Amino acid sequence: MSAVLAVEGLTLRFGGLTAVNQVSFSVARGEIVAVIGPNGAGKTSLFNAISGIYAPSAGRVLVDGREVAASVTRRTVTEWVLVGAVSGMAAVLAWNGLDLWQVTIAAHNRYGHAFPWWQALGSLLAGLAPGHATVWPFLLGGVVGGAGAWAVWRRHRRGPDRTARARVGRTFQNIRLFTDLTVLDNVLVGADRTLRSRWFDCLLRLPRHHADRRAGRARARELLDLVGLGHHADRPAGALPYGHQRRLEIARALALDPLVLLLDEPAAGMNPSEGRALMTLIRAIRDRGVTCLLIEHDMQVVMGVSDRVVVLHYGAKISEGTPAEVRANPDVVEAYLGKDTP
Repeated sequence: MSAVLAVEGLTLRFGGLTAVNQVSFSVARGEIVAVIGPNGAGKTSLFNAISGIYAPSAGRVLVDGREVAASVTRRTVTEWVLVGAVSGMAAVLAWNGLDLWQVTIAAHNRYGHAFPWWQALGSLLAGLAPGHATVWPFLLGGVVGGAGAWAVWRRHRRGPDRTARARVGRTFQNIRLFTDLTVLDNVLVGADRTLRSRWFDCLLRLPRHHADRRAGRARARELLDLVGLGHHADRPAGALPYGHQRRLEIARALALDPLVLLLDEPAAGMNPSEGRALMTLIRAIRDRGVTCLLIEHDMQVVMGVSDRVVVLHYGAKISEGTPAEVRANPDVVEAYLGKDTP
């Protein structure tokens, strides 16, 4: 099976702290892969780097064979400014090229005499002094050059919205719902990527806007039925029990039609019965063609639902394999239970 998600040498640093250290693994289409490790192992930081919330310090993430490019950084902004400045200066030289030639070269060139470079440079600087002939071309060239650099970056940048457009959905360790909105509206928020209508369709109430609303609401209700919340569609999300809120987050993530679904501790706070129901739901999601990558501490869920397991410890990958292989790995046992000392 082809890899729908590939993480290659991913590293994430916060100053002198390395939260994720050269982690590499891949997830095949239709797989359920769990990421486990002790508290502080870097699991959520890994998810944040994959989903574009943090810009990786090194490495790359590929979704369906395409790299999700880097986020904006101070270096990126500096590059925009430099490109704009160079473009502005080029525009000034192009606009005033003939006049600058006259005052710097033609005016100082005397047959049989050495060329006065310092005088020519002074004349050049004087010719570039701020004025109508220089300021406006510089501003125009700077805007055009900076906008061009921004457009190239925007095409290749990385961020949560870009990752969502690459069809990677996720839930969070701490539930993040719009508690004042209804359950149905929370799911509709996640469906924004799939809508075809634009702002002018909404403003003018064009047929495509109404068709999108009908299709979006139908899909949202379908997903709520999938996660067992169909009869709660019109309730405020904040009024749901904790376990139902977890399921609502999953429905919202599914609304963007993901290729890959990242689940950050979906069984947290659930009792064993709810955990078994969650395993059934994750398998149902996989059967719909969605590849699942989950972080989980509940070993019953991990061993019961995962095809493979990746183990992190202090930000580095220490093991990868089937649940049985990982459970028998002495490095994993040591990471969780410590090492016996004589």
